[in-house]
Amino acid sequence: MKPPRIWAWLALAFGLIYFFLPLIGTLEFSLRMRRGEYSFDAYRVVLADPQFRATFSYSVILACLTILVGVIIVVPTAYWVRLRLPRWRPIVEFITLLPLVIPPIVIVFGYIRLYNTSSILPLTGTAMGTNVLLMFGYATLSLPYMYRAVDTGLRAIDVATLTEAAESLGAGWLTIMARVILPNVLVAVLSGAFLTFAIVIGEFVLAALLNRPAFGPYLQLIGANRAYEPAALAVIAFAITWACMGLIQLVTRFQKFKTVPR
Repeated sequence: MKPPRIWAWLALAFGLIYFFLPLIGTLEFSLRMRRGEYSFDAYRVVLADPQFRATFSYSVILACLTILVGVIIVVPTAYWVRLRLPRWRPIVEFITLLPLVIPPIVIVFGYIRLYNTSSILPLTGTAMGTNVLLMFGYATLSLPYMYRAVDTGLRAIDVATLTEAAESLGAGWLTIMARVILPNVLVAVLSGAFLTFAIVIGEFVLAALLNRPAFGPYLQLIGANRAYEPAALAVIAFAITWACMGLIQLVTRFQKFKTVPR
């Protein structure tokens, strides 16, 4: 084996140990709720908790709505910038990167300050309004990932030719977006959607400060009061995140398989 390849394998082994050893330790600790033997008691307690089911279902519903809003906003914007406004692309990319620079606590305090009960739009005055505000906050946090995923998908297709062909057949803008552009960037949209789902499931700051029954605050509450259940929840959250990553790879490979010429 050549020396450069040996160093590459050593770096890979170090990375795997660094990332997976804490996970293995957390998994092993979560199985020790019953003294003297391994069991899934911690997982049974967590899964049987009504608050777990309520907070997890709330976050899943909010994640789906966030993905829908993100697709409605990002796909037409990325498409229009690439087709008609290429000079605006650096500005749009800078704007979409802002959620990575601005801490979520700054964003949520701005929301509370702007949309409190004494403002023109008192969204925090009702549960529905706060849910909408939280959803748009999640959409803001996921904007860098969703936009870059969609933009990468648009780079792989000839947007101008597809648009001209659709217009020559009499298609309108809504038809072009729904039946031409979106199917061609579906894999990219799904990649951004799975990343958005993982972000929403584990997010804590926005939901906690807006006092919403989301999964992130539930994780923190269990972690502050119990021993083995937080480890089980950490493993579950990690499994959900990796399931999203696996679905991205699966969808990508399936799309490549479909596009291979026979």
